[in-house]
Amino acid sequence: MYKLCINTGLGFGSDMPETIKNIKEAGFDGFFTSWYPGKTKEIAKLADGYGLLYQSVHAPFTEVDALWRPGDKGEYVKEKLTECVNECKDACVPLIVFHAIIGMDRHEPTEIGLLRFCRIVKRAEKIGVNIAFENTEGVEYLNALMEQFRSPYVGFCWDTGHELCYNYGVDMTAKYGDRMTCTHLNDNFGMTDKDNMTWLDDSHMMPFDGITDWQSVADRLKKHNYKGELTFELTRGSKPGKNTHDIYSSLTELEFLKLAYEKAVRFRDLI
Repeated sequence: MYKLCINTGLGFGSDMPETIKNIKEAGFDGFFTSWYPGKTKEIAKLADGYGLLYQSVHAPFTEVDALWRPGDKGEYVKEKLTECVNECKDACVPLIVFHAIIGMDRHEPTEIGLLRFCRIVKRAEKIGVNIAFENTEGVEYLNALMEQFRSPYVGFCWDTGHELCYNYGVDMTAKYGDRMTCTHLNDNFGMTDKDNMTWLDDSHMMPFDGITDWQSVADRLKKHNYKGELTFELTRGSKPGKNTHDIYSSLTELEFLKLAYEKAVRFRDLI
C-alpha cells in the first residue's frame, strides 16, 4: 500500500517538533521539508523518534534562475545546492526535489546552466543521493534537464497543481511518467488568465477542493506503475488577493492535518 506523506511548511507558524508530532498524530507515514542548513540531521532524528519517513528535502529555489546565467551569483547558487546534497547524504535523506527555474518569463535554457546542474548531479551520483526535477513554470528548463540527465539517480517529481496553473493543463506524465520518483499532490482552480501566468494561481489546496480530476491523477499513476510514496504539498493560507483557503481558516494545524489525511486516504482509494 502507498505510504502517505506531507510537507511540514503548512503555514501555521508552528515549530518543527510540534508539526512533526501533529503529522504523526494525524496518521501520515512521513513528511518532507524545505532545506534548513545545518538542521537536516536534527530533523531526521525527530522523524526517527516518531517512526516517520523523512521522505525528501525540497532544495532552495528562489534564486535558481541564476544558475542559467553567467556570473558569480550562479556559482554561489550551485555551491549552495551542492551543500544541500551533501547534508542530505549525511542525514540519510534519500531524495532532493529541485525546481529547474523560477520566473514566468524565462524560456531559454543555457549551456552554462546545464553545466552547473551537471556538477550538482555528479556529486549526487557520487554519494548516492537521488534528485527529482519538478514541473514548474518554464517547462523548457525541465525538458532540457530531463534530456540531459539519464542517470538512475535523476527522476521526475509530478506536481499536480503546477500542471494546472503553470503547464496549461498539459499531461506532464505523458512525457516523464515512467521516470517519476515522487509526487507533490495538491489542487487549485487552474489559470485565471490564460495569457498571463501567475504564481497567485498556485494554491496548494487539499485534493478535491479545486478543479483537478483526481480519478485521472490516480489512473495516470497506475498507468506508469508508480510505486513511490503519495506525497502531498499543501498550505493553509490563500495567496494575496485570493480567498481559496477560507474553507480552512477555522482549523488548527492538527485539524488541518487530520482533514488532509482523510482526503489523502480518499485519493489513495482511487488507485
